[in-house]
Amino acid sequence: MDESLETDYLVIGAGAAGMAFTDALLSNSNATVTIVDRRHAPGGHWLDAYPFVRLHQPSALYGVNSVPLGQDRRDVAGPNAGFYELAGADEIRAYFLQVMQQHFLPGGRVRYFPNCDYVGAGRFASRLTSRTWSARVRRKVVDTTYIEGEVPATSAPPFSVGDGVRCMPAGALTRIEEPVDRYVIIGAGKTALDACLFLLERGVSPSTIQWIKSRESWWRNRRFLQPGDLLPDLYRGVALQHEAMAQASSIEALFARCEADGTFLRIDAHVTPTMYRGAVVSEGEVAVLRTITDVVRLGHVRRIERDEITLDAGTIATTPRTVHVHCAARGLARPPLRPIFERDRVVVQPFLLGFACYQFAVLGAVEALVDNDDEKNRICPPVPYWDRCADSLRAHLAGLTHARARAAHPALAAWADATRLNPLSGLARIRDDASVVESRQRLQRYTAEAATNVARLLASEAPVTPALI
Repeated sequence: MDESLETDYLVIGAGAAGMAFTDALLSNSNATVTIVDRRHAPGGHWLDAYPFVRLHQPSALYGVNSVPLGQDRRDVAGPNAGFYELAGADEIRAYFLQVMQQHFLPGGRVRYFPNCDYVGAGRFASRLTSRTWSARVRRKVVDTTYIEGEVPATSAPPFSVGDGVRCMPAGALTRIEEPVDRYVIIGAGKTALDACLFLLERGVSPSTIQWIKSRESWWRNRRFLQPGDLLPDLYRGVALQHEAMAQASSIEALFARCEADGTFLRIDAHVTPTMYRGAVVSEGEVAVLRTITDVVRLGHVRRIERDEITLDAGTIATTPRTVHVHCAARGLARPPLRPIFERDRVVVQPFLLGFACYQFAVLGAVEALVDNDDEKNRICPPVPYWDRCADSLRAHLAGLTHARARAAHPALAAWADATRLNPLSGLARIRDDASVVESRQRLQRYTAEAATNVARLLASEAPVTPALI
């Protein structure tokens, strides 16, 4: 028989989305929250991440608003030298555990049930025992799993692997115990980039690395995504992008202009990227990655045999002593859009481009501070996760269009101006800085025109994701 409990909100998932949402909700209401998660500890996909993964944005802009992540310091060595620190997987897992144990639970308004599956209708069940619970949810169920993606560590390769082939996810690179003839990195996203950097930074010769990419990506330049003392550069980057958006004659020209301004980077200067997922790299990392010259562009891998790799558009040779590194999981989910705020449910989805934890926290604040669901949905309409270049512009346009509507709610605007997760929250203290003044003037001149021109550029681009249902 189910054990009964009551709660204002039942949050499904204790990853970054569930934690950031819950923190903002607790800070702006008197609500009680029950968190149910299938994993053994808070942290979501960070519990499955490869050991050498790091944030690609500064630690200061990640996590929950109420508990800072990191020491607010800049790195002095390595590829991130001069920029604010990037937390690694161990630090992030410890951070979310600290938030749960030292911030959420002691307040008495949060209950946490790890190793449990949510089965619907307020019910959840332990994965370890026969215990089950039934919750009377007074307000809403918060579903953070609707957009949950896949990572290589927990997903089978999206291609077949023959007998005798050495194929592993990125994390297994840390457990290789003897030299191998060659490494083949399969994938075009952030995991593949990290795997290449891991090998190169540990002395593996670029000549022994082959990189299979189905397409090329644009990357955000970390130089323009810094908080603290470097915030003027972040603001300048925003202004430069808006000017580019206002003046571009095509989507391709827009991205080329951003590259010329330095706000966007690409690894291969001779291949025009078609993908943009918002990941961040430094100019130093790009320089290192460009030392890999054996790049295969024959589409997706379909099958790996002991001596041959079959791709969409051809075959290439391989050997039994080659390590094939699977970095080609689906990544973020892109299900049909649905309203974020429903009568008895919050379905967490993105509603603007970038800075995931800020978005998740905004949704918690909106739930607490805005009166009705129609208004909540008006100011936070969902957008599909971005994949193609045009997708990212749609998300950016949505952010521009609805930012003013969110700002019209005084309590919400005050919260957004103060939260550390908002990359622009520190502007007030440096408003008279010459660079900030110049960027502000540029934004005043170009933002409205940018929105109009981006909408025009997108009019001829058919979206590839389902509409709101």
